[in-house]
Amino acid sequence: MTQSQFQFITYGVADGLATLTINRPPFNVLDIPTMEEVNAALDLCVAAPDVKLLVVTGAGEKAFSAGVEVADHTPDKVDRMIEVFHGIFRRMEQLPIPTLAAVNGVALGGGMELAIACDMIVASANAKFGQPEIKLAVFPPIAAVLLPRLVPPARAMELLLGGENIGADEAKAIGLVNRVFAKETFRDDVAAFVAPYLALSRAALASTRKTIRAAAGKPFGAALDAAENIYLNELMATEDAKEGLAAFLEKRKPVWRNC
Repeated sequence: MTQSQFQFITYGVADGLATLTINRPPFNVLDIPTMEEVNAALDLCVAAPDVKLLVVTGAGEKAFSAGVEVADHTPDKVDRMIEVFHGIFRRMEQLPIPTLAAVNGVALGGGMELAIACDMIVASANAKFGQPEIKLAVFPPIAAVLLPRLVPPARAMELLLGGENIGADEAKAIGLVNRVFAKETFRDDVAAFVAPYLALSRAALASTRKTIRAAAGKPFGAALDAAENIYLNELMATEDAKEGLAAFLEKRKPVWRNC
């Protein structure tokens, strides 16, 4: 699938930044065709050698995404829905670059799962986060895995078992959100937030992200072994590591080759 064939999302790359926007306003609900397009865009992103950061967001101001289409949870569709939906997260895990969710408005159900699967989250002041699945007598598999890794386990239990929403400030207070920006300046503030990352080496960003994920959950010794291996055998073999060190010693600005 090419970019021109997308109907329910937009995807583009400019100056090292890839932006994937769910484009089904007002609530950007994720039905199966939309999620298939998200997967196709992530495949493009994986294959793009010049991308340093991926931003995932929603069209409009009301919603990042209100979640997966409830009608796609019925017995005749649920197997395909889970296959396509979870394909998003498998692809995001394999991305070599950092990811940022720019949450404008509500992020509920599968929309919140999409946000918390990103490496960082920034939110507009009017954003709300919630996993209401329990109220339909189901549960969110991705959030059940990820949320207790991101916030205190008891708070994750409360959110998953109670199904209530929290606002942007509370999400920041519990460590779920990195920054909260005013609704009126949200897009400009997101651009300012990502700008420093785009000035860095893709190779260094990718190696750092890979190391953080490789070390997660491991005992210290095993985590350090993983970090050392990536540092010595992958990062130090890149042109950018050599350039960065040389530029510092020569007191000049580095010129990244992103490899």
